[in-house]
Amino acid sequence: MTSKEFKIEIIKAGEAAVKELIKVARDPIFGKQLEGDLSADRLKNAAAAKKLAIMDAFEILGRIEEEKNAIEAAEKGVDPKTAKVNSNKGFAERFSK
Repeated sequence: MTSKEFKIEIIKAGEAAVKELIKVARDPIFGKQLEGDLSADRLKNAAAAKKLAIMDAFEILGRIEEEKNAIEAAEKGVDPKTAKVNSNKGFAERFSK
């Protein structure tokens, strides 16, 4: 397999991982059996786990987009690092607000 084929396989695996993280985020915190006395620690841990799943999913999606853009740029023969700059402005002008 070539480097490009490996990257495509990794992207597919990343997309599958994001789908699993979405399932985790959608699951209810309480589950099917609602217990009468849920401790604050358990609720806090469950909420933290959901937050972590969501943040991981966004991080994976961002990296997938970066890799897809790099593959497309390589196919076009463009350096992916310079392909992102679409302005004639200098460094300071691009980042000043």
